[in-house]
Amino acid sequence: MPELTLYHNPRCSKSRAALELLEARGLAPTVVRYLETPPDAATLRDLLGRLGISARQLLRTGEDEYKALNLADASLDEEALIAAMVEHPKLIERPILRAGERAIIGRPPENVLEILP
Repeated sequence: MPELTLYHNPRCSKSRAALELLEARGLAPTVVRYLETPPDAATLRDLLGRLGISARQLLRTGEDEYKALNLADASLDEEALIAAMVEHPKLIERPILRAGERAIIGRPPENVLEILP
């Protein structure tokens, strides 16, 4: 079994549901409360690579910070968006499960089961 890491916000129902699904299968992922311990830019780049998505696809567009920072601006590059997520981790979509070389966003929470061996 690959090492499991769940980027988790305990206040989020989807994040809690994903953790419950994993625990119901007897799995105990390393839980990273990313609002308390935000990932750095290198970690975000690594996660994006494992997810196979762009930084823009990882942004939570409904957050106040998204609007305040004008992140809808199409001219912003990957590094600018990653920097915004490092500075404002609330902008990062959640939950994210990393399992070995793969990662997936748990929306819906059942998605986390797709990358388990």
